[in-house]
Amino acid sequence: MAHGKKYLEALKKYDASKDYDVVEACKIVQNMKFAGFDETVEAHVCLRLGKSQSVRDTLVFPHQFKAEKKVLVFCKEDRIKEALDAGAAFAGADEYIQKVKDGWLDFDIAVATPDMMKDVGRLGMVLGRKGLMPNPKTGTVTNDITHAIAELKKGRTEYRADKGGVVHIAVGKVSMDAEKIAENVSTLLSEISRKKPADAKAGFIQSVSVCSTMGPGVWVNYKDGE
Repeated sequence: MAHGKKYLEALKKYDASKDYDVVEACKIVQNMKFAGFDETVEAHVCLRLGKSQSVRDTLVFPHQFKAEKKVLVFCKEDRIKEALDAGAAFAGADEYIQKVKDGWLDFDIAVATPDMMKDVGRLGMVLGRKGLMPNPKTGTVTNDITHAIAELKKGRTEYRADKGGVVHIAVGKVSMDAEKIAENVSTLLSEISRKKPADAKAGFIQSVSVCSTMGPGVWVNYKDGE
């Protein structure tokens, strides 16, 4: 893959074959920034997963960096006020199900009470394709609407391993303190380790790297159990 001059210049600022501690890796990523906008810092965590194994959950980073998200709650009429009072941007049942069917997607996260999932499930072709389908595994299908919205407002973020066993997730902005980005990375690794399947092989976390939106990746020195 061909890279531009700025990318190639960035590569000269560190040893691409070396692993760095997480704080130093984040500082290197910041030092290599060259885009004309506040780039996102991403973490890429390669896991050793069996064919039937998967890793998926949510976490709240200690240091937030994203704009507040608009939450849609699918719920019966008697719970609409509760959802709106808790901070949801939109709440309702048939009206919003029809709006989504018609192509309306002016929200960032969808939450549903269990009694709504029979109807919400019919939106799978729309919500599933956009990664917006409520799911009990991520805490977005729940009767505790207030708690779910509070967590989402704090910045609760979903992470999951792709088909290749790699978790790709944003962990900060290059404008943040490197220590804060590093703490977000460490939180992510702790959460992934916590979700390690009981029958996972040794060396569950095979490799960790961080990079900016436009920049090259930097290897993080990480071993299971750290």
